[in-house]
Amino acid sequence: MADSDVARGLEGITVAETRLSDIDGEQGELVIGGFPLGELAGNATYEETLFLLFEDRLPDAEELEDFRADLAGRREISDEVRAVLRQAAEQDKPAMDALRMGAAAANLDQGEEDPEADAKRVIAIFPTIVATYWRYRQGEEPVEPREDLRHAANYLYMLDGEVPDEAEARGLETYLNTVVDHGLNASTFSARVVVSTESDVVSAATAAVGTLKGPLHGGAPGPVLEDLQAVYESGDPEGYVQQKLENGERIMGFGHRVYRVRDPRAAVLSSAAEQFYQDGGDAAFFEAAEEYEEVAVAALEEHKPDRRLETNVEFYTAALLHGVGIPRQLFTATFGISRSGGWMAHCLEQLEDNRLIRPSSNYVGDSGRTWTPVDER
Repeated sequence: MADSDVARGLEGITVAETRLSDIDGEQGELVIGGFPLGELAGNATYEETLFLLFEDRLPDAEELEDFRADLAGRREISDEVRAVLRQAAEQDKPAMDALRMGAAAANLDQGEEDPEADAKRVIAIFPTIVATYWRYRQGEEPVEPREDLRHAANYLYMLDGEVPDEAEARGLETYLNTVVDHGLNASTFSARVVVSTESDVVSAATAAVGTLKGPLHGGAPGPVLEDLQAVYESGDPEGYVQQKLENGERIMGFGHRVYRVRDPRAAVLSSAAEQFYQDGGDAAFFEAAEEYEEVAVAALEEHKPDRRLETNVEFYTAALLHGVGIPRQLFTATFGISRSGGWMAHCLEQLEDNRLIRPSSNYVGDSGRTWTPVDER
């Protein structure tokens, strides 16, 4: 096979069938469990979205309450995990390192392995892990999870000990729904590869967190927030964008591997952020973000006319998460809290009709070498 036949990064290669999500990069459309993203994200609770991914249908009221209670009952973490998270915080380890360490211990105090139970456990403890680590980073003791709060509200509560208002909880819930699944992205692929070996879903979750940690996958919302704050403070988006382009710097929050138009997740999160800031946030900050987006898209079109660098999910992720009170250092970990639902649903789907994922490679090294003893080299 010639080098030109190698699918670098597996781009364009189909290795699985899934009912979980569908992406149309040319049209800028994303479907989650059969629902257009815009219809699902702003209406569903995160628990409803999880049920949809697990069961391929929406729950009725009784099923939803049972499912929510089942997840909520799995939120506690052991003292041993807390000790690891405390040490990670004391050593200034990044949040994604703490999440990886906690994820690996998800079934430490659990009984016999059960893929679906372990999947629910992973989803349930991710917010507890991140919030516990963050409390230690702030020199505070962890806040115990509350079973009466929904997934999103409980995460916000554990971060600062204050029950969030409805606008904050709804804003975060919309975010969690928006990024819960997105085709066979790198971290989801990692998770499916692991369970395809008949390993356990906790190992798959740990591998997925390690994959998400890489800046090419989940690391951009933090830098986007820095740009938004700089533009807000300067009041000069045109000057800020032009300076970045003149310096040869990348303008974060624009361009995507899949989408050739505006990321549909950006549209959903833009609407959610607008609603949040209108309901009591800093409306001027959101207006500055919108102006910056308009200026940046126009400048990128002029500067790089051969590329389609439209707004991606990270742009309004930064604006929305900042508004609801998520610290910038936890943006990627919060992405992981959401995406854990997609990872676990993919793992269970893979196990339904499993085949070991084992791609091939082309050998391009030397051949015909002969061995020479070390003293003759």
